[in-house]
Amino acid sequence: MRAMVYHGPESKAWEEVTDPEITDEGDAIVQVDTVTICGTDLHILKGDVPAVTPGRILGHEAVGTVVELGEGVHRGLRTGDRVLVSCVSACGTCRFCREGRYGQCLAYGGWILGHKIDGTQAEYVRVPYAARSLYPVPAGVPDEEILMLADILPTGYEVGVLNGDVGPGDVVAIVGAGPIGLSAITGARLFSPSHIIAIDLADTRLEAAKRFGADITVNSSREDPLRVVRELTGGLGADVTIEAVGVPGTFETAVRLARPGGRIANVGVHGVPATLHLEEQWARDITITTGLVDTYSTPTLMRLVASRQIDARPFITHRFGLDEFPAAYDVFARAADTGALKVVLSR
Repeated sequence: MRAMVYHGPESKAWEEVTDPEITDEGDAIVQVDTVTICGTDLHILKGDVPAVTPGRILGHEAVGTVVELGEGVHRGLRTGDRVLVSCVSACGTCRFCREGRYGQCLAYGGWILGHKIDGTQAEYVRVPYAARSLYPVPAGVPDEEILMLADILPTGYEVGVLNGDVGPGDVVAIVGAGPIGLSAITGARLFSPSHIIAIDLADTRLEAAKRFGADITVNSSREDPLRVVRELTGGLGADVTIEAVGVPGTFETAVRLARPGGRIANVGVHGVPATLHLEEQWARDITITTGLVDTYSTPTLMRLVASRQIDARPFITHRFGLDEFPAAYDVFARAADTGALKVVLSR
């Protein structure tokens, strides 16, 4: 088969590789029908995720068709089923899985696809712990809409909105209006905040944020977001800030924007150290959360997407054939110029 293979920082290729095989009785082999590229893949290509070694097939999001099941997969799945491949694999029995913290799975689970084992940017993928890591797709919902549930929607919802404890009437400032930031806007709106403020450097992404439901947008290259937030809140700051980029400056901005007693939810993937100015923050009663998505919310969000309470269609800006990965990566990596949010590749 062909796959997108990582060959070290700034090096990748769409090339012939060996087909995946069942290696454990809980595995499934899935034919990849629809797949996307994540901002985390760009972090990998920058060298920010050293656990990803040369030769690894990239990708951790897909919708596809089950073509083979291990002998231990007894219930819930059959060959021919249309399934969502989650970005997180869960054994279901370790301490953290029993607590619903699947991202911290101790049995070589969590985020492993495209990270510690070969991923989904390929014609076929092996999925460990298939019974708990694949989700049957509801009839009548297009693959590309379900694909948004593989990572971005549960990540923005769990690590941003729920960790940040967004509630009715809150002022929510979201730093970064890429796919994760837009997912956080989508999730925050379910809790009726009074205002959502989106902050970014790219006007195209701020325009998207408006479409997704941001009440106020701030281009931080031209306007001071701290001034905007304080003017809105009588000098206090935001009740919740969500960092959705993964660079030091955006984390520090998210902390500065929070009011005393505020909550700061870091979602971004950080590849270099960021500074927490405790000399300024030690007495302000702030709460900072971090996390990898656990995907416990995926069934709930799938029902909301299927019923159109959440509309996943606006995330998708560009479409490619499955063999057009080089072009898709180019468009996605230049999002400020191309306006790309999520690129979708399909058979």
